[in-house]
Amino acid sequence: MSRAGRTKDGRGRLGSRLSGLLVAVGCVLFLGGFVWGAIEYQPYTVPTGSMTPTVHAGDKVLAQRISGTDVHRGDVVVFKDPEWGDLPMVKRVVAVGGDTVACCDKQGRLSVDGKPLAEPYIDKAPGGRASTGDFSAKVPSGELFMLGDERTTSLDSRVHLQDKQKGAVPRSEVRARVDAVAWPPASMIARPHAFAALPGGVSSPGPLRLMLVAVVAGAVLIFVGAALGPLLARRERPRQARAHTGETAGAR
Repeated sequence: MSRAGRTKDGRGRLGSRLSGLLVAVGCVLFLGGFVWGAIEYQPYTVPTGSMTPTVHAGDKVLAQRISGTDVHRGDVVVFKDPEWGDLPMVKRVVAVGGDTVACCDKQGRLSVDGKPLAEPYIDKAPGGRASTGDFSAKVPSGELFMLGDERTTSLDSRVHLQDKQKGAVPRSEVRARVDAVAWPPASMIARPHAFAALPGGVSSPGPLRLMLVAVVAGAVLIFVGAALGPLLARRERPRQARAHTGETAGAR
């Protein structure tokens, strides 16, 4: 075989290897992202409109499986407490064990340990208040005070203030933390800045964005790798035809 032929064969093998490598890496990223997501996250359907406008009744959400010890103020969590009913519920944590949570101040705001909170994510009660009625509660150690973002009709810790837990839910009852609405059209649920200045701050973002990047990047690499092989093959055919013509002419 001539040097030109060997060079062309080498280019062909290199293109084939590059195409295979891109597809292989793409498959690892694509499948790895899905497997990681299946391990970390669980889908839930929101049962009521108590978290409007953040999430609506019937929305499909993705919630990261976490321990109740990892919950911070401001988190939207999935929990199940026998005192509240038999079904998993979705509410926002506004206070943790040791906090005194109260409403409302002269501006109608919720406060935690006397610090008023700006809550742009809520659907306010009449008069622009953060609650339909005034209340104050000391949250027992190891428990969480939950409110819905729809403050007019949400059945949350406010209606359980006379329970033995003073409306709070044990951390051990938390199943997951909601990171995104998957359907209808996806949207991430941000950690609210209102709680960032309080002790412990807010939760770190979950890994969902990184998983999505891995899945999308994997899909792109698979597509590019699959298209690269035929593209390089088409480019090689005219060169091989010209080389063959030249060799035939030289033999004559």
